[in-house]
Amino acid sequence: MRDLIVLGSASAVPTKARNHNGYLLRWDGHGLLFDPGEGTQRQMTRAGVAAHDVTWICVTHFHGDHCLGVPGIVQRIARDGVEHPVDAAFPASGTEYWTRLRHAAVFRDTGVIREHPISGDRMVLDTGGAPFSLTARRLSHPVEAYGYRLEEPDGVTMLPAELAAKGIRGPLVRRLQEEGRVTTPDGRTVTLDECSVRRPGQKVAFIMDTRLCDAITGLAHGVDLLVIESTFLHQDAALASEYGHLTAAQAAKAATAAGVRHLVLTHFSERYRAEDEQLFLDEASAHFAGDITLVHDLDRIPLPSRRKPPEQIERDRLTGRDLGQESGHG
Repeated sequence: MRDLIVLGSASAVPTKARNHNGYLLRWDGHGLLFDPGEGTQRQMTRAGVAAHDVTWICVTHFHGDHCLGVPGIVQRIARDGVEHPVDAAFPASGTEYWTRLRHAAVFRDTGVIREHPISGDRMVLDTGGAPFSLTARRLSHPVEAYGYRLEEPDGVTMLPAELAAKGIRGPLVRRLQEEGRVTTPDGRTVTLDECSVRRPGQKVAFIMDTRLCDAITGLAHGVDLLVIESTFLHQDAALASEYGHLTAAQAAKAATAAGVRHLVLTHFSERYRAEDEQLFLDEASAHFAGDITLVHDLDRIPLPSRRKPPEQIERDRLTGRDLGQESGHG
């Protein structure tokens, strides 16, 4: 299962309709909890997910709406007896704040949390053999803040018609995948490239509080899903710049420049009313032609279906097959 569960979507001040930030990205049995703000533990209960679903806690920065839920999450992990490691990434410059949050109250502690302080302009985190890489890049905000990029390595999709035409079946298919070439029963040598096409790995970027900066493009380049703050409307662009935030238009322009497939807008200022939501969508759609989701708390957003590589699109064209996107994640 690969999807995003929105646990909260407000900015500095929660509203009646929007909790403080909180986003759980579920990825093949892993659960990456980004920016657990105040109330995240309760929102997880409402969403039907548990502490056992969390394998990473990723904090972008230490403003309260992005981290005040850490004490409850940590204590719930301990209380529920989570046995698997839970990795925690956060800006190294905020280690003092992480420590305060991590030990904010009296509880029977847990030893499963492994800390990964982030520093520098770019840092690749140790994911311990997980089926994805996780990279953090420094953003532009009044306090040190990082965005995250999760990326699955490219794989291959086997072509059954090509395998059959070359007489490859059974154990030979596995050997071809593992060794890159096999000898068929009639003595021919067949390579993996002859019977497969590249399968692009899926990618997700998570970008919270920031002004426009080069790191946004680096994080969002070619991703299938971009979760990005759009705190303000264009009419308040001066405020966005002053406080280190984006407008919906700026988020959309950045998504277009980065070649994003699905744009997810979140982190809305409490100054706007519910009836203003359409203004965010109108503003973003003027600059981004792909799918746009303006989130609400407890939304579930599936990752887009896989993008077919150019060589498979061309092969499908020549054989008259459907040119649509490949479904599923396998």
